Amino acid sequence: MAAQTYIAISELHPNFSHPKVAGIIIGKTDVKSFPDRKNIGVDRFTFSFTIKDSPDFFINVSAWGNDCYVNGLSNSFSTGDCVVVENPLVSNKDPEKGDKFCPTTPSLYRLLVSEAHSQVCLCADMGTIDRLLPLIHLPVKDSGDFYSLGDIVANGQKLDGTVINILAALRSIGEPKEFTTSDRRKGQRLEVKLFDDSVSSFPLVCWDREAIQLVQTLIPKETGRLTAAAPSQPHNESLLLFIADAKISFDSFRNGMTATVNSKTIITVNPDTREASLLFSYAKEVSESGALDQDEKPEDVPVDSITDVYTVSQLKQKAQENPEALFGITYSFISRLDLDSSVSKVIKTRCCRCKFQVPEDTQSCTNLLCPGRDQAFSSITGFDLLVDFTDHTGTLHTCSLRSPMAEQTLGCTTEEFTSLTDDERTAMKWKFLLERCKVHVKILPSTTTRTGIRGAVLACSVADPGEVKQHMSALLQRP
Repeated sequence: MAAQTYIAISELHPNFSHPKVAGIIIGKTDVKSFPDRKNIGVDRFTFSFTIKDSPDFFINVSAWGNDCYVNGLSNSFSTGDCVVVENPLVSNKDPEKGDKFCPTTPSLYRLLVSEAHSQVCLCADMGTIDRLLPLIHLPVKDSGDFYSLGDIVANGQKLDGTVINILAALRSIGEPKEFTTSDRRKGQRLEVKLFDDSVSSFPLVCWDREAIQLVQTLIPKETGRLTAAAPSQPHNESLLLFIADAKISFDSFRNGMTATVNSKTIITVNPDTREASLLFSYAKEVSESGALDQDEKPEDVPVDSITDVYTVSQLKQKAQENPEALFGITYSFISRLDLDSSVSKVIKTRCCRCKFQVPEDTQSCTNLLCPGRDQAFSSITGFDLLVDFTDHTGTLHTCSLRSPMAEQTLGCTTEEFTSLTDDERTAMKWKFLLERCKVHVKILPSTTTRTGIRGAVLACSVADPGEVKQHMSALLQRP
């Protein structure tokens, strides 16, 4: 019943008395202040946000007032919240003034709210919220109207100063940098790295605090991992952005192109579109292959030289604290080992140069970013498993166990494995799930995994009970 009392954005008109609009916030600007012309020495404050109530309609809302009212209102909601705007002034847009700096909307009007006449509050009606939430994943521009990162790079300085749409996957999020300008105003800057199937790294710069906060919500502080999967997509490390109206500039310092978020920009996280679905599949495969981490990947050290023993929680903590590769031993149970999956999920063929998964009988690498695309193709087929290790302190998820280490661990070749019966594969799996193992691991920080770290098994064998007792006692005595 409550939803019927709201006026649709598409039906708004200046003649309406006491309109009441419900929508999901798809964009929001920083609070700004201006000298009040009528009251010398007094500042007026303002900020804008954009709400959407249907797939095709959204409108800009501007709040004006004193410092306390405007900042209080701005702090009461964020992008992605569902709000109710009561009794705003419905005004014609003025493309030469304030609307020039706001997102372009299909509505002929804008809404103005003030402390004396209007109210903005979080929506409490679950039916309305359920209706509005999916809209956050619908881009505000035609889903096919975007530049690939390759197009931007190819056009180069021809695009300098233009405003375009971008569809790309999120590769990494940098640390926010605080600074003070020459006139003592405080500012901030955050850089994001994007990628798609044409370019492996492209910079997107955020200057506004609201844009930075939106980006930072994609990485919870406690894990440093990417989140915010769309409802139609599994919770995965790949995360896509449709960036409407990003400003493109030539950066002379980098000698390359860069994109910037401005007050007109609307960022849609994990857009629910056909184009995004295609890119999502590519981004997921690249992330899982570890191809994006190849640049920082150090060479493995000899297994015999690894002597430090850790619990799982110690490995996680040290990996989060240390940007370098961490090598160590853990005495843990393998808690996930999907040997009884289909053979195609256990044994895979990958390009030798970029580690991208390819069909077994292919003659070329399908990764458009492969550094060896112009050279003779070579691939390798072997065990390719993701395993979890668990001890009394926790679980280390999705560590890669690949050939030739996998053959040594399992005690069989890929050819022997394919000839095993289902029962024999299950028996092999439980041989490890029931026994504590001595696992030599390499842990790397990673921007593309769910946990923020990537583990690789360098050696694994069923542990000697006396050795386990000796090392576990020593671990328990550590401060």
